[in-house]
Formats: sequence, structure tokens, C-alpha cells
Amino acid sequence: MAKNEAVLAALTAVLPDVDEASIAARIETPKDQTKGDLAFPTFTLAKTLRQAPQQIAADLVAKIDDSAFEKVQATGPYINFFLNKQAVTADTLTTILAAGQSYGQQDTGQGRNVTIDMSSPNIAKPMSMGHLRSTVIGNALANLANKNGYQAVKINHLGDWGTQFGKLIYAYKTWGSEEEVRQDPIATLLKYYVTFHEKAKADPALDDEGRAWFKKLEDGDPEAQRLWAWFRQESLKEFTEIYDRLHIQFDSDNGEAFYNDKMDAVVTALSEKGLLESSQGAEIVDLSSINEHLTPAMIKRSDGATLYMTRDLAAAIYRKQTYDFAKSLYVVGGEQREHFQQLKAVLELMDFPWAKDVEHIPFGLITFNGKKMSTRKGDVVLLKDVLDDAHELALAQIQEKNPTLANQDQVAEEVGAGAVVFHDLMNDRTNNFDFKLEEVVRFEGDTGPYVQYTNARAQSILRKAGVAVTTEDLHLDDERTWETVTLLSKFPETVSRAFEQREPSVIAKYALSLARAFNKYYANSKILTDDAGRNGRLALVAAVSTTLTEALALLGVQAPAEM
Repeated sequence: MAKNEAVLAALTAVLPDVDEASIAARIETPKDQTKGDLAFPTFTLAKTLRQAPQQIAADLVAKIDDSAFEKVQATGPYINFFLNKQAVTADTLTTILAAGQSYGQQDTGQGRNVTIDMSSPNIAKPMSMGHLRSTVIGNALANLANKNGYQAVKINHLGDWGTQFGKLIYAYKTWGSEEEVRQDPIATLLKYYVTFHEKAKADPALDDEGRAWFKKLEDGDPEAQRLWAWFRQESLKEFTEIYDRLHIQFDSDNGEAFYNDKMDAVVTALSEKGLLESSQGAEIVDLSSINEHLTPAMIKRSDGATLYMTRDLAAAIYRKQTYDFAKSLYVVGGEQREHFQQLKAVLELMDFPWAKDVEHIPFGLITFNGKKMSTRKGDVVLLKDVLDDAHELALAQIQEKNPTLANQDQVAEEVGAGAVVFHDLMNDRTNNFDFKLEEVVRFEGDTGPYVQYTNARAQSILRKAGVAVTTEDLHLDDERTWETVTLLSKFPETVSRAFEQREPSVIAKYALSLARAFNKYYANSKILTDDAGRNGRLALVAAVSTTLTEALALLGVQAPAEM
């Protein structure tokens, strides 16, 4: 029986008139381990039972069947439960060894779809560090959705439409050459884009030229369409190389252009519901009835061109019709918060009951060595370059620590890329943070390589043991193993909490805590000594490796068996 379940069963037996869910929600872990493994505060019962919380705690302890625990005691207004360590240890290790990689699997989602709008780079620009957060947070949330029993649908909503492509086409036709683009497509296209913005500062009329070319693109001009398709094809080749290195695949790469033939229906529906209003030649939807602080949502500009809002409305409706999602998540930076508030508000006004299931998952800004990155200014740190450098830093450490490792280059790639991903995800999603590569790819400290190295150490111990680990004779030194076992037993609830909070850092921080606890155990235990406790110790090692591997997998990080 899981730890919380044992405590919950004991409490519900003596509190028959209190809702079980209410009891479960109040069970907590004391900060001071001398106060027990789990505790239940009695403050909320005082009004109903008309007694002081301290008296309630004492009375309930006298009634509780404590046979499943080492002891149960009242400490002021708290009931403190000291678990039967040997029983919990045996139960936890048996559960993990039997479940393997399915340990922590939940059925909350019951197979329902969760669409995740993520990554979404703009075509004709290289993927920069600015794309990292949406990509890896979205991938981790997809993994967590699957682990919680949902079916994740990962959508790479490519930025393949909009005025910027009119600007790029103008820049290419004015200053570019086909030969130059073919030699180095993305870097050259980025150069043209930056040049356009530099020249537009001195000549604002260039912006009109860019808008005119985008209007041609929207109207199906053959030359504009040909260049756009070429730019998109070259971009996808480069993006796929990056995604392959991050072990990320998508279920859809329908970008903004996909919704071109779906926007008229949205505009018609808005008009038929009487939601469209004219404002200075543009078409808008007034959102004040939903939220008086929201500015109107612009559906069409005065020149008739559509906007992000029009396409996002079409995309939201299409995704509901296609996937019938239980949740629709948009992993997009916090600066777009108002846009998604507007999107939900328009969907509500259109009387879609599923509007409540649309969620913006914002995240903070990433700076690189203290500097903000800007594509327009050309101050861009390429994600490919960061992954290459991370690979080299990891390889140098591997060659120093394990010079005879057979597949050094492959492991360096898994460690380098994993370090970049883990560092992003260990930070609370909404926090801003600075990225310094040398600190990220260290094998010590709060890093991905530290967790990977801990798992590789566990795998090494199991190889050296050379015996099959069984679930029999799981007798262990309770005091030394208890911190590790406690953390192992918390993995399923951690998986649930991480997805409920849409917060991958919950998993990353858990992995760090488990790695630290195991390394402390390892430093103080002779695991391979051939005595009666050997199988139990090896079972603990195997359980740690299984859980660390699965935690890393949820984050999208590989777990090499040797480092």
C-alpha cells in the first residue's frame, strides 16, 4: 500500500463523516523528519467537532489502528505518522521493479487528446536559442501528458505566413541572388532580413513594399508563391536536423499558411453572430463584455490582410474538429499573454463551450551570457552552434573521466544536448534565466550531466554485480535507504503534479533530489558486498536507475548506460 494510501485509510476509518478527498488534500510532509513521515493537521475539524485542534489530534490518535505504522502520535494540533520503513521499502522496490519504464504511469487522461502548440520557428530564419524554451517545454509537457494517460498531439505551428515574408521576398529580389541562397540558404536569408530592417530605419517606405509583397503572396501571385515555397522547404531541412538532435518529432507541422482557406469561415461566423465591428477601416471584435481590460481583437487590417488572431481562431476551431481535444495548450512566451486572452475571449463570444480548455502556457525570457537576443538586429545565438559547443564540452569531460569508452561521440551528443535541455527545464517555467554553457555542461552540481552520470553509475554497479535482481529478500538498512526510498515512492505523485501545474521543472528538480540522495547512499554503503542484504541493495540501485531514466525521458533527455 502506498504511503499516502495507508495514512488516508487510517484517517478515513476514524473520520467517517469527513469527505475522503478533503482528508487526502490535507495530508502533508513535515519539514522536520523527527515529526514523522506524513502529518495531518486538525485545524479544519475544530469548528465541526467543537473542540480544540490539540484535543482532536489526541482523541483521533487514540482511535487510529496503528498496526501498519511504526507509530502514530499527536504533536499539538498535528497527527504525525511514522511509516513502517521496511514494509514501505519492500513495497516501493517491488512496484518499481515490476513496472519498469511504466512506473508512474497514470490513467487520468483516459486516452483523450491534448494538442500542444510548440516550437513554431519562423521559416527563412535559423533556429536560435530563443526557440529552445517553447520546443523543450512543449516536448516535456507532451511526454507528461502521455504519462498521465492522455494522448499528446505535438503541433509545430510554423511561422510561415505574415508580413515578414513580404519583406523577405522584397529583400531577396532587391539585394539577393539565387546562387548565394543555394550555397547557404538560411544564413543568407537571415542576412537579407536583417538588411531590410537596417535600411527600413532610414527609409520607412520599405515597410510598404514589404506589405505589398505579402498582399501579393496572399492573393496567389506565382512569383511570391514560388519563393515562399522554396524558403519553407529549405527551412524545414535545417529545422529537422535540430529536432533530430533533441529527439523530438511532431504529429503536425501545419503552420499559419495551412489556415489560409479556413479564415473566411471564421470571419463569416463572426459576422453572422454580430461580433464584427469596423474601426478606422479595420474589422475588430470588442471584448469588453468578457474582460473590460482587454483591447479589441483585430480580425482584418484596413487593407484587408488577415492577422495572427484570424489564423489562430481558424487553427483553434480546426484542432477541435480534428482532434476533439480535452485540452489545447499553447507553449508561447509570456509576452503573448494578452493575445491568448483575446483568443479565448473571442472563442467564448462565438459560443464554443470548449474555449475554457484552451490554455496559454507562458514562459520567461532566456538570455545568453547576460544579453537578450534579437533576430531583427542580427544578435542571434544559433541553437545548432550551442548544441555543437555542448557536444565538445561533454566530449572533453568524457575523454578525461572515461578515455576507453567505446561510443564517446554518441554519448557526448546525448550528454551535451541533454545538458542544454535539462538546464532549461530545471528552471521554473515562468522565470527568466541566463544561459552560460560552461556551467550547464558540468558533470557536478545541479545539471543534467550530473543526473545522467548518477544513472550511469547505477548501471555500472548492476553490470559489476552480474546477477539478476529479484523482489525477494528486500531487507535493507532502513536509516541509510529511507531518503532514497521516500523519493522513489513519490515519483507517481510527482508525475501527476508536474502535468497538473504544466511545470516540467517539478520533474527536473525531483531527478536532482533523487540523484543526490542515491549518491549519498552510494558513498556510505558497500553495495556489492556478498551478504544477506546484497539483493536488497541491488534492488534499490535498479529502482533508482529505472526512475531516473524515466524522469529524464519525461524531460526529453537521454540516459546513456555508460559515461
